[in-house]
Amino acid sequence: MKYENADTVVVLDFETTGLSPNLGDRAIEIGAVLIENGRITDRFQQLMNPGFKINSFISGYTGISNAMLSSAPGCSSVTREFARFVGSHNLVAHNASFDKKFLDHEMGIAGSAYPGAFACSMLAARRLYQNAPNHKLSTLVQYKRLPSDGVFHRALADAEMTAHLWLRMPQDLDEQYQLSDVPFNLMQKLGRTAKGSVHTFLQKQAQPA
Repeated sequence: MKYENADTVVVLDFETTGLSPNLGDRAIEIGAVLIENGRITDRFQQLMNPGFKINSFISGYTGISNAMLSSAPGCSSVTREFARFVGSHNLVAHNASFDKKFLDHEMGIAGSAYPGAFACSMLAARRLYQNAPNHKLSTLVQYKRLPSDGVFHRALADAEMTAHLWLRMPQDLDEQYQLSDVPFNLMQKLGRTAKGSVHTFLQKQAQPA
């Protein structure tokens, strides 16, 4: 089954040992929420033991200690469990290129895969909210007055805030352009549209075929 609308997706976030799996970095936590028909209906959160100790910077940045990871399951077992959570849903992340490269890397090691497509909430927000001070997740949460418990850089908390941002964007598109039932691929296209062309692009999408 394929899920075409933007309001039915899995929103995910990784905490990692560094910036690139090509340099040997691994995931140490994954958090995700399932959105179905515009509502958060399920959550997934799990620490992941990368098989080596993390440095003090990453521990301080994420609040995840080596003691916490020592009793966590290995990355591959968590990844296979997460693949079952994702199913056939499309995926969303804030700065998705970062999360996608880690997901693809961990999926490859675990022998798993996901059939859905990826979209980036940060790229879409850059086009839709051009007057925001910047497009960091924490800034956009404040800018749009989204629900937040004030915790950042833990995977589930960031995934939840990204989910609230992702759900706000179709609401704003409907309010500004009378675009209801926004399809997932429109959000992908929005993220790739030149900033100066966004208004024309969205007006054209709102016109009846």
